[in-house]
Amino acid sequence: MAADASVRVRTVPIGAPLQWLALGWRDFLRCPGAGLVHGAFVAVGGWIVLALSFRYWWLAPGAFSGFVIVGPILATGLYELSRLIGRGESPGLSHAIAAWRRGTWQLVQLGLLLSVLGTLWVVGSAILFKLFVKVPLRGPLDFLRYAVIEQGNVLFVLWAVLGGLGVAIVFSITAVSPPLLLGRRIGLAAALLASVRAVGDNPGPMLVWALVILIATSLSIATAMLGFLISVPVIGHATWHAYRALIDASDLPLRNE
Repeated sequence: MAADASVRVRTVPIGAPLQWLALGWRDFLRCPGAGLVHGAFVAVGGWIVLALSFRYWWLAPGAFSGFVIVGPILATGLYELSRLIGRGESPGLSHAIAAWRRGTWQLVQLGLLLSVLGTLWVVGSAILFKLFVKVPLRGPLDFLRYAVIEQGNVLFVLWAVLGGLGVAIVFSITAVSPPLLLGRRIGLAAALLASVRAVGDNPGPMLVWALVILIATSLSIATAMLGFLISVPVIGHATWHAYRALIDASDLPLRNE
């Protein structure tokens, strides 16, 4: 996978993620209705996963992780709103929907890739717990007892390490690739590589950014998914500004609108 010479990666200060958040909050206040719709969609998805988890508890850890994995592609409409705001326009929900309808084959491919990765993680987690835990996991207490305590924490640590590696890979390839694909004419492989380069060239700031996303996601889940109403649009808008700060793709043609 060769690097695209038309894409240049910038380095940013370690405090840059805080500026992205501030810009994301500004964009959210400019079009709150569209942002809340995106947040509500994710919140409802979280409730569905939670409801299924009460019946199939052994699926819960992987299901929540898989749901988060596809998050970057779910924010496509938010990237479009921030793009239009940056051009001095006053966009609304219709513009976000238009971005989904317009789409690009590369974004579809990325969505399929993330869906496959998320599905593999859900299935892999279920298989892992089924192989090591010989009794049904009917609830969180069963999970704590049989998957964590009786396994001497080995199973849980193994699951956490594998999950962490998976999330790190997904974060690296999606940190800026979705907004890059939305805004410029570029192949999927080149966009993914540009994202990996952006993370590799800015380890400190991107670690801070990953922690911000992790904290926002955890707090949103802890508030019965209601926190997603705010965290999803703010993080989505902020991701567009992260892309603009980290990537110089001015030599590439714009996507047709």
